[in-house]
Formats: sequence, C-alpha cells, structure tokens
Amino acid sequence: MLETLKSPSAMQQWSQKKHSEGKTIGFVPTMGALHRGHISLIEASKQENDLTVVSIFVNPAQFSAGEDFEKYPRDFDGDFKKLEQTDIDALFLPQASDMYGDGFATFIEVRGISGKLCGAYRAGHFTGVATVVAKLFNTIMPERAYFGLKDYQQCVVIRKMAADLNMPVSLRFCETVREQDGLAMSSRNAYLSADQRHDAPILYRALCEAGSLISGGQLLKFTDAATLIQQILKSSAHISEIQYGSVYDSETLDDISEQDAASYSGKTVTLAIAVKIGSTRLIDNLLVTVP
Repeated sequence: MLETLKSPSAMQQWSQKKHSEGKTIGFVPTMGALHRGHISLIEASKQENDLTVVSIFVNPAQFSAGEDFEKYPRDFDGDFKKLEQTDIDALFLPQASDMYGDGFATFIEVRGISGKLCGAYRAGHFTGVATVVAKLFNTIMPERAYFGLKDYQQCVVIRKMAADLNMPVSLRFCETVREQDGLAMSSRNAYLSADQRHDAPILYRALCEAGSLISGGQLLKFTDAATLIQQILKSSAHISEIQYGSVYDSETLDDISEQDAASYSGKTVTLAIAVKIGSTRLIDNLLVTVP
C-alpha cells in the first residue's frame, strides 16, 4: 500500500523503521508532472531495492528570478494515479515551508562545474539542486538514488557533492527516455505548441549527426562536430536562442571543441545542447566514446 508522508520527520521515522527491519530503500526524486522517464527510474529502483520512495517537490531554490516556478507543470492527481500503478512503497510530499523553514540559511555550492553550461544561464540553479538533494538524502536515507542522464550536468554536480561530502548513498544514472521521434522526455515539453513540438527533435538529430562524426574516428579536432551541431540548430525556424551546443569533457564540463580528438582516444565525451524554442528552454545531451 502506498504511504504518503508530508513532513521530513515523518519521512525519517518511516525510513528508520524500514532500515531497522533490514530493508533497503531506493529513492527517485522528482518535481512531479511524471512521464515515462520518471517511471523508468522507479522501475530501476524496484529491481535493486526492497522498497522504493518517490518524492514530488517543485523546489523553489533551483529557479532563478523570472523563470517558470509558478507555471511549472503540476498534476498531482495524475501523478498519484501513475505512482499507484507502479506499486511504490512511499511518496514524500513536502511543502516549501517544510524544506525551507523560517530563517533557513544553509546552502550547498559545488564550485566550478555548477557555473558552466546551464549554470552560466541559470544563476544559483545548481546550488538549489545540490541543497535540496542533500536534504532529501538526509530525510529519506536511501541506499541508492536514481537520476536521469538527460540532466547530465545535474548528475555530475550531484556525483561531486556526494563524493566530497562522503554521503553514504550509491548513485544510479539512467539512460534518457525519448519519444518515438527522439525528443527527450521532459515535463517542459508540455509548453510547446504543435509546430514547436514538431520541430523539437532537431536537438537529438544534431547530437546524433555530430556524434556519428566522432564515433566514426575521422576527426582531427572536435571542432567539426561542434560546428555541425550549431549549423543544424540554426536551421530551425522555431529555435529563438542557442545557449550552448558543443563537445564537452564528461568530467570537468569544459568545452573541448578545439582539442585534438586523439587526446580523448578511448574516452567518453559529452555532446550537450541548451536552446529556447519560443520561450521554452530545452536541454539534451549524448555521450559518445572516441575510438
């Protein structure tokens, strides 16, 4: 039976009781508006743990001024029905006042990598992400936590935070789930008009075509792959802004488009994109192994 817990103390007590019974806990953090990508994380957790906990919390701390916090898709009734069908064990459903009480003054900053890529356009975003994930880990106390690779930079930030702070949780980063036309599943896809939605798979096409250049082993430098990404994105009439689109070091997130491909032989590099289609910001990425 699905239990719904709303306060951090109630959630902690639930987890402590389950641990005392020898149960392992897997955790899937979400901001709701659940889709098949979230469900795939839940399924991964259920395979590896005795119990699975999902949280739904639209975290105000990771939204910059002027972003879409107020209009972020929310569909609790639909989410609850989906979660009942997945047969998870507990839903953590806190309010902002539960997570950030009066006088809250402690935030976690993962320096360096948080300021690159999306961090250059979303001031304070990853400080908000790191802080809420740390609080959720402390509250739910999972053995394992599950994140989608679509938000690749988020995965890198959380991995660094967990390692630096000796957090006793194993992180699982799961493959991006896509629509049939290649568009990465995202709650923000709901913002797109019909014409914008029809054009949105161009992000994945740009990644795949550039990735093929790299995996084919014909590049002396990554410049050609980065240039191809830009050319394909600029061909779209619906993309109003290209924030970034290039080849990046998978650990440091540095732009390596000017680097010799041979220096990354046998390693995995990350092709990553962030654009605005109309006013909707979409991201995507592809991990490619250099021959």
